Amino acid sequence: MKYIYINGPIIENGEKWIYDWFEESATCPNDVIKELPENGEPVTVVINSGGGYVICGNEIYTRLKMYAGEVTTLVIEAASAASVIAMAGDTVQITPPGQIMIHNASLICQGDYREMDKSSEILKKRNRSIANAYRIKTGMAEEELLELMNRETWMTAEEAKEYGFVDEILFEESEEVKIVANSSGMLPQNVVKKFQAMKQENALENFKKPKNEKPVNPMTRFLF
Repeated sequence: MKYIYINGPIIENGEKWIYDWFEESATCPNDVIKELPENGEPVTVVINSGGGYVICGNEIYTRLKMYAGEVTTLVIEAASAASVIAMAGDTVQITPPGQIMIHNASLICQGDYREMDKSSEILKKRNRSIANAYRIKTGMAEEELLELMNRETWMTAEEAKEYGFVDEILFEESEEVKIVANSSGMLPQNVVKKFQAMKQENALENFKKPKNEKPVNPMTRFLF
C-alpha cells in the first residue's frame, strides 16, 4: 500500500517553490502525480487541507480517477477544493474528528456591469461543475448539492457518511474513541511569525528562484 499525503493549500505547480522555501505545507498537482506508482498498486491519499485553486483540485481529482489501481482517500480535513479531491477515492474514509466542507467557488474580477454579469455566469457554471464530483459520489440531486454549497456546509464525520460523501468512519467499531484538542506545548503564533520574518531576512539574499518557472496570472484563477 502506497501512501500519498495532501497537506496545506492546493496550489499551482509554479508556486510550490515558494512554500518549500519557507517550509510551509502545500500541495500542487505534480506532488501527487509523481507519487502515483507505475505498477498500479493500491494507494491511500491522506488529505488534510483547507482547499485552494479549483483547477488544481480538479487536476488532482482527475488524475486519481484515471489511476489504474485502487484509490482510497482518507480525510483528516477536506474543505473546499480538497473536498473535490476526496471524492476521487474508490473508498472514502474519514477520521472521527474529521470534517468535510463544501461551498461555492469565488473569483476576483473587475470591470463594468457586463463583466460582473459574465463573472456571475462563470461562477454558477463552475459551481455546477464542482457539484458533479459530489453527485457522482453521493448520488444526490444537483439542486440539493448546490443548496448545500450555497450554505457553505461543514459536515462532521457522521453527517458526511449520512450524506454519502464518505463510506467509512475510521475506528468507529472501537468501544471508546478519545479525541483530544490541546494547544499545550505549542509556540505562540507571534513567536513563530517573528522567527519566520528573521529567516526571510537572512536567507532570501542568497536565494535564486529556480529557472523555467512560468509566471502566474492571478486574475485567471478561481478561489475555492
